[in-house]
Amino acid sequence: MRRLTLIPELVTAVILITSTIGAAAQTAAPLIVDVEWLSQHLTDRDLVVLHVGTREEYAAGHIPGARLVTEEDVSLPHNHSDMKDMMLELPDAATLRDKVAQFGISDNSRIVVSFGPDMGAQSATRIVFTLDYLGLGARTSLLNGGQSAWQRAGKPVTTAAPPAARGKLASTPRQNLVVDAVFVASVPSRAGYKLVDARGGVIYKGIEPTMNGKAGHIPGAISIPFTEMIDTNLLIDRARVASVFERAGVKPGDTVVAYCHVGQQATLVLFAARLLGHPVMLYDGSFQDWAVNNRGPVEKVAK
Repeated sequence: MRRLTLIPELVTAVILITSTIGAAAQTAAPLIVDVEWLSQHLTDRDLVVLHVGTREEYAAGHIPGARLVTEEDVSLPHNHSDMKDMMLELPDAATLRDKVAQFGISDNSRIVVSFGPDMGAQSATRIVFTLDYLGLGARTSLLNGGQSAWQRAGKPVTTAAPPAARGKLASTPRQNLVVDAVFVASVPSRAGYKLVDARGGVIYKGIEPTMNGKAGHIPGAISIPFTEMIDTNLLIDRARVASVFERAGVKPGDTVVAYCHVGQQATLVLFAARLLGHPVMLYDGSFQDWAVNNRGPVEKVAK
């Protein structure tokens, strides 16, 4: 029998082509998808749609196939009467992986996060951040405008919940995505980093006190209110947020480290920062941890 001899150059070419095809198949999902994209892909086999909202809102009508998730589902249990108990805090990796798998999410899932008509975009971006932390960020998108945009476009909703499903997850948390108070205190002295306060302007300036009676912001923080990331229809526009970041003094390539009251509103600012190509970090304990646990001083804006 005649033996076939493989030409080294041909083998190399085959490997390169195969690698290219594999890389194309694993192309990262866009951070934002619109209603038409979701409508066209709603029946895709690996698609998982998450509805962020209340049980009552979900029961009243949701995007077909969407699974209900709340921020508490993927946070540590907490005592609302104890301010030292962080309100939204990520669980350990194993617990979080188990909770996320309960929503039918696997390592090969394509995930779209939406939010109900009664919810804010910051609730959805908290879920997006959580999935990114778990290593699923490249497979996760936000539905721009949430369910309100879906219904404005005349798309159907249903009261039927999809059958329960459990995914298989081996994804591991991303390193250096969540930071503590010690790191936050060092951010103003770090070149190429910007500490961002995502709360409202009057809170940032110290006009109104918040937790533990403290009024003001963490020293060195700049103000980018989360409300400036969206328009009146709860839509995120890249050009809009780019203008806001530029006015605030965030330079291209800066790592954005954000905080808010409890680690929710800041995720909308971080989502916008990712949209602009910035590396991001979240102070998960946020001002609750800083103020209640007396992590450091606060500053007010001079009148």
